[in-house]
Amino acid sequence: MPGLTSIGVLANPTNPNSAAEVKDVEAAARALGLAYHLANASNEREIDAAFASLAERRVGALLVNADAFYSSRREQFGALTARHALPAMHQLREFVAAGGLMSYGASITDAFRQAAAYAGRILKGAKPADLPVVQSTKFELVINLKTARALGLTVPLTLQAAADEVIE
Repeated sequence: MPGLTSIGVLANPTNPNSAAEVKDVEAAARALGLAYHLANASNEREIDAAFASLAERRVGALLVNADAFYSSRREQFGALTARHALPAMHQLREFVAAGGLMSYGASITDAFRQAAAYAGRILKGAKPADLPVVQSTKFELVINLKTARALGLTVPLTLQAAADEVIE
């Protein structure tokens, strides 16, 4: 984001992982010399109010923390980012398909495949305690060019080429 001076972060205060994520993003914003604005939302109405508050503060971009409740509201997020013209970064591609600008995070499809493989091993007699802990190894960068155009942004071709998926 050329000329970015401030970033908004949307977090669910009822999520136990939220505080650590917020602390990390705040430190990164400070290191980059960006003004930082936190908005908390844990229900549908608070999401609307948080977007309005961040737009009023004229944040230049929005980072949405990972949250299962937020995932269930991705259509609402897409509509609000469009209404408030906020470029938003998410963890999951599903938000980008709903109108978010971009996402970078673990592939949910790949995680489900890993879970299915684990279930298969257990059904074949493996003891769960004997199975190694695995983490996602496939991460996806997804960009929504339609959203970028609506926001008046140009996504560099090098970034588009690096993306796992570009939504036209």
